[in-house]
Amino acid sequence: QVQLAESGGGLVQAGGSLRLSCAASRSIFSINSMGWYRQAPGKQRELVSSIISGGDTNYADSVKGRFTISRDNAKNTVYLQMNNLKPEDTAVYYCNAVLMVNGLLRGFWGQGTQVTVSS
Repeated sequence: QVQLAESGGGLVQAGGSLRLSCAASRSIFSINSMGWYRQAPGKQRELVSSIISGGDTNYADSVKGRFTISRDNAKNTVYLQMNNLKPEDTAVYYCNAVLMVNGLLRGFWGQGTQVTVSS
C-alpha cells in the first residue's frame, strides 16, 4: 500500500502559477501510475493529468499547454506545475496512485489540497 501527501495548494489570481506536490510513502518505481484529479463544488471528480511508470503523460484537454506533470524518483514525489491558472481551475486537487496489491490493481488517494483562483 501507499500513503500520499499533497501540498502546494492555495489562493492565486488568474494568470498566476502554483506547483502541487504529492509525496509517496514508498518508491514510485513500484507504482504503476500516479495522477492528479480535481473536484469542484457540485461536480464529479475528474482526471487532470497522469504519469505512468514508463514516463508517458496524459492531460485533460482543459489543461493542455498550461499544466505539466513530472516526478522526482529520488524524492518519491510527483509534481503538477500549473501555469496561467483560470477561475475554472478552482477545485480540491487529489493525488492518486495505482499499484499492484496482492495481485490486484488498487487505487489510493491523498487527502486533497485546495486550489482557488480568483478573477
